[in-house]
Amino acid sequence: MSSNYLSVVYDEGSRPYTNYPEKLCHYLYQSFNLSPNMKLLEPGCGRGEFLLNFQKLGMNVQGVDISMEAKDYSSKLKIEICDVENEALPFQSNTFDVIFSKSFIEHLHNPEIYLQEAFRVLKPGGFLITLVPDWESNYKTYFDDFTHRTPFTKPSLRDAYKIFNFEDVSVYKFRQLPIVWKFPIINYFCAAISPLIPVRVNSKFLRWSRELMLLGYGVKPRVNNES
Repeated sequence: MSSNYLSVVYDEGSRPYTNYPEKLCHYLYQSFNLSPNMKLLEPGCGRGEFLLNFQKLGMNVQGVDISMEAKDYSSKLKIEICDVENEALPFQSNTFDVIFSKSFIEHLHNPEIYLQEAFRVLKPGGFLITLVPDWESNYKTYFDDFTHRTPFTKPSLRDAYKIFNFEDVSVYKFRQLPIVWKFPIINYFCAAISPLIPVRVNSKFLRWSRELMLLGYGVKPRVNNES
């Protein structure tokens, strides 16, 4: 990924700051029984919006990004600069309780290198949470982002977790609409209208009714299976 990705794709004019990261962090915190003082790592932390909100929830957070710009966006956070496809994560084994990423793993040419490193730096019993665009519902616009490299489907993400020895693996499709998290029945309405929604639309409600994410979860065994 280009080192100036953030300034081009995430400039405040086209992608202004919103309260969405706060809502998503709260949802994940509750859904996965996270707790204060857990050590959380976010690779591809970008502008640091998720890290800041997990920190507000009392978690001990740290980020990794390929771009020096990440440190400029989040000077008060601990962020390491690392090319995860060509370098080991700069942490000792068995360090983190949680590794969380959103819209990150699809940018990698070789996601297996990252998955191996994520497994290494997680504590036994720690877990990996991955949010990645669902290829089936995004394929027409997937490569609108020049830096997208590896598409994922529900079976491929599930198998990736299992290949790298994660247990209790679950992968499911996920709508980025907070109202759906509160009232799951609205999923049926979104599914009904999604075939009628244009491929590219400005309304986030309409866009996120059609475009789904995959949410993957897996646990590093307490008996270490690293080879």
